[in-house]
Amino acid sequence: MTQLPHIHLCIVQPSGYVHSLGFLDQARYFRHQFRRMGAHVSLAKNRLRHDAVNFVFGAHLGFDATLRQRYSCIFVNLEQLGQGGAPVSRDYLQLLAGSAVVDYDADNVAAYSSHADDVPLVPFLYAPYVSQVEFLPLEDRPIDLLFIGSMNERRRSMISRIEAQGVKVSLFDSPLYGPERDQIIVQSKAVFNAHFYASSRFEQARVSHCLSVGTPVISERSPLARPHAAFENSVIWLEDAQLDTYFAEQFCTPAFYEQAIQGLVNFQDADPLEAYADLLAFAAGYGRTHQQSRPHEAWQPSRINLGSGKDYKPGWLNIDVLDRAQPDLVLDLGRPVTWPVQAATPYGGPVCLQAESADTVYANNVLEHVPDLPELMGNCLKLLKTGGRFIIEVPYEHAATAWQDPTHLRALNEKSWLYYTDWFWYLGWFEHRFTLDQFTYLDDKLKECGREKAAFMRVVLTKVVTTMKERTAARVMRADFALPDDLPIGDQPVAAEPLHPHAAGLAA
Repeated sequence: MTQLPHIHLCIVQPSGYVHSLGFLDQARYFRHQFRRMGAHVSLAKNRLRHDAVNFVFGAHLGFDATLRQRYSCIFVNLEQLGQGGAPVSRDYLQLLAGSAVVDYDADNVAAYSSHADDVPLVPFLYAPYVSQVEFLPLEDRPIDLLFIGSMNERRRSMISRIEAQGVKVSLFDSPLYGPERDQIIVQSKAVFNAHFYASSRFEQARVSHCLSVGTPVISERSPLARPHAAFENSVIWLEDAQLDTYFAEQFCTPAFYEQAIQGLVNFQDADPLEAYADLLAFAAGYGRTHQQSRPHEAWQPSRINLGSGKDYKPGWLNIDVLDRAQPDLVLDLGRPVTWPVQAATPYGGPVCLQAESADTVYANNVLEHVPDLPELMGNCLKLLKTGGRFIIEVPYEHAATAWQDPTHLRALNEKSWLYYTDWFWYLGWFEHRFTLDQFTYLDDKLKECGREKAAFMRVVLTKVVTTMKERTAARVMRADFALPDDLPIGDQPVAAEPLHPHAAGLAA
């Protein structure tokens, strides 16, 4: 293999969507396999890296397809696609059809590509990094049978049949993922796996993880399921007709424990190194080709998000004062800025941020933290085009949200915007100001409400050119009359020439 590319794993997570944590297992598995081959691998939420080949998990939750122009993206499809599969959007299928994709099951590919050989296939098998060095013997585990996953009528019916045989099936009462979920899995004698969709693709990502942490899996075996060979002698398989008899007569017997332990041992031999080596070679070739053809000029973003961390907005330039928030650009707009701002960034690549270049600036719960708010407002005014919008969300002064955060420096109310709209000259502004285009009260769930229930305010300010009347008022109020210096042209003062007696109508 030639020089290895930098690999970046991006997990798509709509704001606050807990189920995106379900991609952590698969992303960790990719990271483990690529690192085994010496690749440098990073992982982040919603962030793409300009300097890497990006593997994107969860793009069916929403992905801006135009980002593929600037970023090298390979999409990891983990959805069951095709007849009887997951009801994904047309946009997602179109995204896959026009992109580089890696899949876990060959039966998915026909839903988005007529060239199956162009789609790398990789399995999820044994993950040694989650394996328990010492684990509780199966017989001593307090949970008889654990079910993990979304519930529907089909799965509920199977669980009811199992419990009718005297076996207690434990379910999570809230979403759990990652190490917190694994703490429950390792206390279970077995995990029960059943198909959700009529397509009946084998849920190998979930099953492989359970086997890797040292918990047996009892799985439904439908005629349509075509599991990887590594699962054949590692999973306890049941056809539908066997379900009731098995849990009535065989579960938790010595024969069950013997078969279950042997399955765990067998699974430890499952190593997909070759498949991931091929995928890394594919990524290297794809990355080289894409990076040669993508735009090489600096990115000049038109949408600016003041904030990062959980508020990161893909496709926008995300600016923050803290590097640990993993913004595209570390910049403090609450301090004087020399325009343009040029930087080479890992996420955004080369960036050029110019005055009067932005259509939109968005600040979600930022203004209450800024030490020098007039400086930040002035920089945002300079940054926006005429007609550009500054969208602001802040806690409302009379709500508990205004001071619940110990880092709040101020509270804001309905009148907090006058200096940026009507009294702009106090801030030294002259040619442009903001106008208040929208004001809305929001409750604690960010829904529009009346003042009496307000927890936050949403304000939309628009940059406008001041009128002649407004500039006249500004000259009246300003100590310097807002006059230019009228310096002479050139480096040296120009000597005044004597007036001709007939010049300018001065002749008698």
